[in-house]
Amino acid sequence: MSAPAIAELEPQIRTALSKVQDPEIRRPVTELDMVRSIDIDADGGVTVGLLLTVAGCPLRDTLQTDISREVGAVPGVTSVRVDFGVMTEQQRRDLQSKLRGSAGGGEPVIPFAQPGSRTRVYAVASGKGGVGKSSVTVNLAAALAARGLSVGVVDADIYGHSVPRMLGVTDRPTRVEDMIMPPQAAHGLKVISIGMFTQGNAAVVWRGPMLHRALTQFLADVYWGDLDVLLLDLPPGTGDVAISIAQLLPTAELLVVTTPQLAAAEVAERAGAIALQTHQRLVGVVENMSWLELPSGERMEVFGAGGGARVAETLSTTIGAEVPLLGQIPLDTRVREAGDAGDPVVLSDAESPAAVALSAVADRLAVRRESLAGRSLGLSPA
Repeated sequence: MSAPAIAELEPQIRTALSKVQDPEIRRPVTELDMVRSIDIDADGGVTVGLLLTVAGCPLRDTLQTDISREVGAVPGVTSVRVDFGVMTEQQRRDLQSKLRGSAGGGEPVIPFAQPGSRTRVYAVASGKGGVGKSSVTVNLAAALAARGLSVGVVDADIYGHSVPRMLGVTDRPTRVEDMIMPPQAAHGLKVISIGMFTQGNAAVVWRGPMLHRALTQFLADVYWGDLDVLLLDLPPGTGDVAISIAQLLPTAELLVVTTPQLAAAEVAERAGAIALQTHQRLVGVVENMSWLELPSGERMEVFGAGGGARVAETLSTTIGAEVPLLGQIPLDTRVREAGDAGDPVVLSDAESPAAVALSAVADRLAVRRESLAGRSLGLSPA
């Protein structure tokens, strides 16, 4: 291949590389300054020098495959080889600054708390444990992602973390300097949990200030990219985590999960009423385990009836604004089985009654209008 032909081929190869995204950051490798070199020999063989953020990048094989596919499709290229290297500390700092959008790296900020944020943040809360709050969270997240939205999940239940298991996430986060790259579930969700930083099934024994610091890191130090929706799986009750979330994400909206049982409903009312003190919006109530459908088609109300409607009505009166009952989710063993398998039921068995009900709730969350509070409308007084 002549020198002029090689010179013409290089821009085409660079264009092909712009179609290759870093699997963790989800931006083109060319935009992230990961392409170190492009060498073309006389026979049309191409060697791409690529800089990884860390030496043990878990998605190296994915990059190899994607680069070989895109560059190999360029006319005139006969073979593709990827020569991996590792970024220097300065290159990682530069990348961190680019991703955070600050010239000097700066102090990390919580992007979802900024006035211009377009991310809808839902904090999924319950008064007591055992009502299926985490199951509701992961299924709503998966259902929203299936609708083409970019979705992140924060497992804020530090002591009782279960989201990684229920979404089938086994990878650990990687780092670019002090910025954390969250692993991605098979369903396209970005997920972070304290369980990704502990050994085995070790217990987390922390007091309030440590919990607050961990949540701050999950929100500010993790690179989330451009999310449409962020869901937080809160621990039950109105303790330290609920207070920290109200401070860190004052615009987060509360979604209360309860069962039909009167005792559970009363506790859920307390969890929802925290919105009066934190000035957060209550987006609605989800009643879980509403009934068990028998083979005959009859509904057995295992935990009673009416708890969700009662919570919605009581909170509407307490808050002074409508708090709707967004949905009633039937008791279904497939929800538990899918969660244990790391494959949410809204994806693995989309036609099951529980999946249909959960998807209907996701539809109501996905179409909510965006608030204009705190945003410039670009208008000038006449």
